[in-house]
Amino acid sequence: MKHRVSAFAGTELDLILRAHDVDTLVLFGIATSGVVLSTLLHAADADYRLFVVKDCCADLDLDLHTTLVDKVFPRQATVLSASEILSAV
Repeated sequence: MKHRVSAFAGTELDLILRAHDVDTLVLFGIATSGVVLSTLLHAADADYRLFVVKDCCADLDLDLHTTLVDKVFPRQATVLSASEILSAV
């Protein structure tokens, strides 16, 4: 059961992913400034290759969402639209 904002905190997610040789994550969700940000930072520290689907993220604060997607996330991840991700698959 998840008790923290990050998908990793307090869970065995990292252990499960590593056991299945997963090294790349595609992140999206609500809230950009909460779950997505916390999970991205944890995953980046754990050396996962990261993609964020910008148009599948949302936040109550649109300015904060835009800043995260345009300026913060690109430091740790490749930021793409849903159509760009689907084209790549």
